[in-house]
Amino acid sequence: MSSFLQNDEHDYPDEDASMFRGSDMSTSVLGDYSDCEESGNNNEEDNSYDDDDDDDYFTDNSHKKKTYQVDFTTRSAKEITKMQIETINQVSTLLELKSEDTATLLRYFKWNKEKLVEKYMDSPEKVLELAGISNNVAIVRNCTTIIAEKGGELFECDICCDDGPDMEIVSLACGHKFCKTCVVYYTSQKIKNSESKPIQCPQDGCSVTMDEKVIGLLVQSEVNERYKELLNRTYVDDNNALRWCPAPDCEYAIECHIPNTSLTSVVPTVVCHCGNYMCFGCGLPNHQPAICSIVKKWLRKCKDDSETANWISANTKECTKCQSTIEKNGGCNHMTCRKCRHEFCWVCMGPWSEHGTAWYNCNRFDESSSSNARETQSKSRASLERYLHYYNRFANHEQSAKLEEELYTRTEKKMEELQKSSDLSWIEVQFLRRAVDVTVKCRTTLKWTYVFAFYLEKTNATALFEDNQRDLEMATEQLSELLEKPLQSDEIPNLRQVVLDKSVYVNQRQEVLLEDTARGLQDGRWAFFVDINH
Repeated sequence: MSSFLQNDEHDYPDEDASMFRGSDMSTSVLGDYSDCEESGNNNEEDNSYDDDDDDDYFTDNSHKKKTYQVDFTTRSAKEITKMQIETINQVSTLLELKSEDTATLLRYFKWNKEKLVEKYMDSPEKVLELAGISNNVAIVRNCTTIIAEKGGELFECDICCDDGPDMEIVSLACGHKFCKTCVVYYTSQKIKNSESKPIQCPQDGCSVTMDEKVIGLLVQSEVNERYKELLNRTYVDDNNALRWCPAPDCEYAIECHIPNTSLTSVVPTVVCHCGNYMCFGCGLPNHQPAICSIVKKWLRKCKDDSETANWISANTKECTKCQSTIEKNGGCNHMTCRKCRHEFCWVCMGPWSEHGTAWYNCNRFDESSSSNARETQSKSRASLERYLHYYNRFANHEQSAKLEEELYTRTEKKMEELQKSSDLSWIEVQFLRRAVDVTVKCRTTLKWTYVFAFYLEKTNATALFEDNQRDLEMATEQLSELLEKPLQSDEIPNLRQVVLDKSVYVNQRQEVLLEDTARGLQDGRWAFFVDINH
């Protein structure tokens, strides 16, 4: 992958692949945070891409970022933990607090360290209280050491009401004491139920938080590992610059510093180490060149009943007597309402009795009385036809992309056949698989160009967009046709060069379309007939 995969420190990952590697550091956020300050790259996990797997769509041989590309970094669980530790150490030093208390404060303020520092400087006691931090020290002791005086009453747990002499007691920072069994069960259940909220004291009405150091001392190691995962999840969810990759079983997060205010002028497409392409702005699969707001409007439009109502308006009329909705199912204009038996003319909606013997041709049509109804119906029909024009092409490319994904299996067989019938090596016949990749990616782009065009107002710039759309569509169809054709022995020598040339051309047409559309968004060239800010 080339310049599309970039991080904040290095412009081009071809020169530095460290962004693809996870640091070898402790994933624990407990204990002494300063011990985790070093990056620890002794045992790097290499997650870098194989160049052969790269998508030409994002290849940039000039090492110059294109208008439709954004900077981003893929973060592993270790890197996410390291980011938390660095922030905790920084704020802990500034506020002169314990690391575990600083971590609790940062999570309360959703990792907004600027807001935390500001509020803490104004009223430290109030901030600590709000976050559930007590000035007392949390302790975990044996029952006999807590009740040491002779003649003292045995401790009774407020949860299980047990008072056994060998009971282990947990005394939390707030001073509330419970048997260790109950506290461990309470804490473990909270973690197993994936509760992202801070775990508070079991005592009713007590808001003191159990910090992660205490939790680590109480629960079993596998439960504690689950708790660390939840902490990472919460950190990413609270951070506007991070988003989890939605691919199944993927544990990576994407870091991208694109503010929400920029989503009307940029489509922040990112790609995870797992190969999944998505929009960082909305989390949906890649939908370039359409911006997030119109994508959401389009998906909502396709799901709701607005187009059903539009069809009814365009293809039915209401009885003038009882207002029942009627669909014409024959060629005769003599209509009889099945509900009220009222007879009327379908053309002019007037009573049928006034038509006399002239029922073959409605000669009593009144332009002035029917103009409003005809105009409304005409607009509804035109709106429906326009929607169906774009929807059919959107759905067609979506279906074609799915079918061409099935083409991978047939391509594998064709590659084996090509290797046997020619002197090409297995690496040299990979051009077929890459060509399929190109067609699938271009189908996705074409699919969303129709959504973009649906909401686009007709201007002088629209014609250029439609020309680029047409050129890409034609080139993609030609490449797809090449891949579908059966292999002919006399065509094999030229097949590789023809497919390679066509793939390059398709990539160029896609780049031209995306580049021009992205520049138009940034320059304000495009006008939409809907509010793109909502």
